[in-house]
Amino acid sequence: MSDLWNYSVANFDQIIELLGQHIYLSVISVLIATIVGIPLGILISREPKLSKPVIGTTNVIQAVPSLALLGFLIPFIGIGSTPAIVMVVLYSLLPIVKNTYTGLTNIDRDILEAAKGIGLTKSQTMRKVQLPLAFPMIMAGIRISAVTAVGLMTIAAFVGAGGLGYLVFSGVQTVDNNMILAGAIPACILALLIDFVVGKLEKSISYTNKQKRESKSGKKGKRVLLSFASIILVFAGAFTIYTKAKADDKIVIGSKNFSEQLILGNILADLIEYKTDIKVEKKLNLGGSQVTFNALNTGNIDVYVEYTGTALVNILNQPPKNNPDEVYDYVQKEFKKDGIELLKPLGFNNTYTLAVRQDTAAQYGLETISDLAKVSNNLIMGPTIEFPNREDGLIGLSKTYNLNFKAVNPVDGGLRYTALKNHKSDIIDAFSTDGLIQAFDLKVLKDDKNFFPPYYAVPIIKEETLKEHPELKKVINLLAGKLTEEKMRELNYKVDSLKQSPEKVAREFLIQEGLIN
Repeated sequence: MSDLWNYSVANFDQIIELLGQHIYLSVISVLIATIVGIPLGILISREPKLSKPVIGTTNVIQAVPSLALLGFLIPFIGIGSTPAIVMVVLYSLLPIVKNTYTGLTNIDRDILEAAKGIGLTKSQTMRKVQLPLAFPMIMAGIRISAVTAVGLMTIAAFVGAGGLGYLVFSGVQTVDNNMILAGAIPACILALLIDFVVGKLEKSISYTNKQKRESKSGKKGKRVLLSFASIILVFAGAFTIYTKAKADDKIVIGSKNFSEQLILGNILADLIEYKTDIKVEKKLNLGGSQVTFNALNTGNIDVYVEYTGTALVNILNQPPKNNPDEVYDYVQKEFKKDGIELLKPLGFNNTYTLAVRQDTAAQYGLETISDLAKVSNNLIMGPTIEFPNREDGLIGLSKTYNLNFKAVNPVDGGLRYTALKNHKSDIIDAFSTDGLIQAFDLKVLKDDKNFFPPYYAVPIIKEETLKEHPELKKVINLLAGKLTEEKMRELNYKVDSLKQSPEKVAREFLIQEGLIN
């Protein structure tokens, strides 16, 4: 607990900033879902034929995995807060729509007949009788959606929207429990707090016999609701204005979701801020290659560091090639067609490799991947989620070496190291510059058939951005050749094992290289 406390104190400003983002995203999502869901519930209560298709559709949406839904939205609406809000709104609709419909359709028919008997119209009956009686059921749906939204919004970090999920994902990647807890605990407290606030709001505006008799109490409840809605709208408006103001004359730096990419993203951001007058926004810790590249293609980010082998195989869908210059030239030519320019390589080749525990290597006499092929049917592989689905990953590797593992259990990022250490798997894919290879004292197997293509790190940037800021090319190319495999592994080790922040590691590197003061 003392370690968690020390981490929280040292990173208090960041935690508060991410908490603010999380609150904004969650509250706006629930507010939109409420504005859409209650009228929809009212509509299907009046038109029973629509109830099955509407509720069925919301049920189907609820059944779709959140990451799959988010991945589907990215090509259409990009990255940032918009896809995160849309995702949470879609997930929040079911309890609100269903509870509104259930509350309105389960009112005693005698009460409705009485309302009709005293001359109330359908709209008057809805407003003065049905909605007040269904109010507790409707609020229960909103409370469920609000609590669920806080948890779901941790995934917002996957698309660069910020929030407490940034700490959770970063902690998983670096196997840092303090960072995970620093994101998870505030999220849990926030969920309970929102449930409490919504409960108090429900109580203050609920329709009771006492409120029915006392107009003063009724007015008080309305004032509370209007005040709450006004605060949210003002907050949303201010945030929108602030966001638009920030958008002027800036570039956005992106990165994928592992330590090395976070370090490189911060290196680019710090260097550009120091060497130019351009404002820099960071959208780091995005998803995998396709998410980050799509963000660049759609203009949500302006520059990030890609790997030549990944660009060749995973983005351009070409077979692996072993010649580094040939790979670079091909990728450069093809990216040019999409208005993307490759800058000079940073210097290191972060190729794939396979790693095992020392005891596994000793038990089976493993030195090369060919050695592994002889005993692969006895071993469990725990790769990253992308690796089994890539031609330059397990698909092509299995064909080349005739690998046939006992089981393949993909996990996310840093978790594969934890699984390997805990004997839940026997072998993992790794990057040659991973700091965790050193931290966990793993045996790296030699790629004796030279299967893996070169993965030289290169900054890629939108040509439109270079036209607006031509000085960027010269500034970013100052990094050309500055990072060797050993140096990059050392930087990764500082983040993954010594638990230094990527921001600190990046800044220290730039100072040591004499690129900034």
